[in-house]
Order: sequence, then structure tokens, then C-alpha cells
Amino acid sequence: MLAEIKGLNEECGVFAIWGGHEKAAELTYYGLHALQHRGQEGAGIVTTDGEKLNVHKGVGLVNDVFSEDQFSRLQGNAAIGHVRYATQGGGGYENVQPLVFRSQTKSMALATMVI
Repeated sequence: MLAEIKGLNEECGVFAIWGGHEKAAELTYYGLHALQHRGQEGAGIVTTDGEKLNVHKGVGLVNDVFSEDQFSRLQGNAAIGHVRYATQGGGGYENVQPLVFRSQTKSMALATMVI
């Protein structure tokens, strides 16, 4: 058991709200704040209304990345958020998640966590 505990590392944190909550971005923000110990290098939230993805992310702590005015731009009833602890790739904005992929027909947001 002790060997198993020594092998546990805290790496990234993911939080999501799915379906029908008008304050999905704000709830995700509080979820990420509670998970801040899982990653302090960057944070991001992507929201959707089922038609459009809205993205805000940045380098730093959750409180540094988000301010109240960002929530007015993160409209939608579903959200996914991520706090980053770099295990691969360098620090910097390009590695902050959720990652957003867009095509001519659909878009997708993806957040990953290594365990």
C-alpha cells in the first residue's frame, strides 16, 4: 500500500457541467478553484449552448486567468474546465486546455488528465 501511495501524483484537474445550467461557466470556475491544487500553471473554460463554443484560457492561477467580465462572454448551459500541471510539453498558452478543434461542420473541446 505504501508503494502505491508514493506512486500517486497530482496532475491536472478537469471539471464539467453538462446540460441545462444557465451559470455553467461560473460553476465550472468554482470547480476549478477547488481543484487548483491539481495544477497551477494554467486554466481554461469552454462553454456551449449546443451551437457555438466560447473559450477563455490563460497561463496562471484560476483567479488570475478569470475575472467577472469573462463570464458574460462564456455563455452557454454546458462547460468544461481544466487546470494544468505540466507533465509533458512546456509551459505556455499553447498547452493550456481545454483544447478546441474546429472544422467546417462541427467543433469540439477536449480536456485531458493524466492519471
